[in-house]
Formats: sequence, structure tokens, C-alpha cells
Amino acid sequence: MHYLQFCPLAKASELLCEKWTLLIIRELLMGGKRFNDFQRGMASISPTMLTKRLNELTENGLIVRKKIPGQRGYEYFLSESGKELAPIIQQIGEWGMRWTRSQLPDSELDIELLMLYLERSINPEHLPGDSTILSFNFTDQNQMAKWWIVVSNDDVDVCTVDPGKEVDIWFNTDLRTMIEIWMGYTTYKAAIREQKLQIIGPSALTNNINSWLDNSVFAEIPAADEI
Repeated sequence: MHYLQFCPLAKASELLCEKWTLLIIRELLMGGKRFNDFQRGMASISPTMLTKRLNELTENGLIVRKKIPGQRGYEYFLSESGKELAPIIQQIGEWGMRWTRSQLPDSELDIELLMLYLERSINPEHLPGDSTILSFNFTDQNQMAKWWIVVSNDDVDVCTVDPGKEVDIWFNTDLRTMIEIWMGYTTYKAAIREQKLQIIGPSALTNNINSWLDNSVFAEIPAADEI
């Protein structure tokens, strides 16, 4: 995309306004490094398109590509110019929370993206012991209805197969409700009160979920009609 203008906004748009580019920057800011990391965060992107966008960002100096020692493939890191996009990405997200939060059709309720975000939102240091197992049962899903998050010391992993370990906390809910909780549209207490969520586990963990499971960084942004 070329606007054929010397305006710096036009020049920046040529780099940043291609489809998927800002989401790749988002994933890098959230700790993604490898090709598979980006695919987890953007399940609808084709490998060909992802490769193209990574190459473009590398060629234009927004990211740095490094060979993985002793392995095939590469890791990707933000350059200094790429890191400067962090507050811009934050502001775009805040704008989206204010003005687009009512536009959430069922087709955009991505269960894999939710579980990736929940995985990233766990604070292992606030959980007791060396291991904690969370079980999620999405009552409105016919496929991929059951998920587990396994926390082992500082390692956090999402599983779609029963890890065969004793579960500490069960979440029974529908997909939209869990997304709305994580996004900050509602709360755990409100969802339980409205009988949209059931949480089973020791009260020491279930009464203060937000101490060990963060919400979205945009959760405190009110909708435009609430300001």
C-alpha cells in the first residue's frame, strides 16, 4: 500500500495499516516470539500471510529476526522503533473498548484466543504450592468444550486433553460470559449472581480470583455511553 505522500501519517500507515500488522505487533508486545506463538494469537491468519507480514516488518526495521540456536526456525523481537508502538497500540485498544465493545457477534467469540489470554493472565506467585490445576467447562460449546490450565511453579500451560491431575478449581460457564468477565464487561460475582457462572473450589482461591488471574489491560476502560 503506497499513498505517494510525504506526510508522516501516510508513511506510517503504509507500514502499519496492512491487515494483521497491528495484531502481530500486539503479539510481540505480549511476549510472542515464534511462528507458532503468532498463530495461536491469530488463528485465522494463513501461514503464507504471516510469513509475508513478518518479512515486511523485518525488512522495514520494526522487528528483528534471529535464528534459534540448534533448531530450525526463527524468533522475532521488536526493534527500538517497534517498541515505540506500545503506547499507540494501548491507545487504539482503549479507543476500541470505549467505542466498539457493543459490536461482539457470536462469530468473534474465539475460545482459543480466550484461553491464550487466560494463560497469559495467570500470576503463579499468587497461587499456593507448586501446582494448581484449573478446569474450564464451556456449557454452550459442542466442540472443544473442556479446557485445563496447568500451573507448575512459574510455568503455565493450556491443555485440551485432561492432564490426569486433581483439579483445584472448576469453572462452569458459557463462552460469552467468560470473555465478558475477562474483558471487564462484568464481574465474577455478577455472573455467579445471574447464574451464568459456577465456580467450585476452596474459598481461599475462589473468593479472590483477580489476585491470581488478571483481567484484560483494558478492563477498566468504560464504554463511551458510560462516561
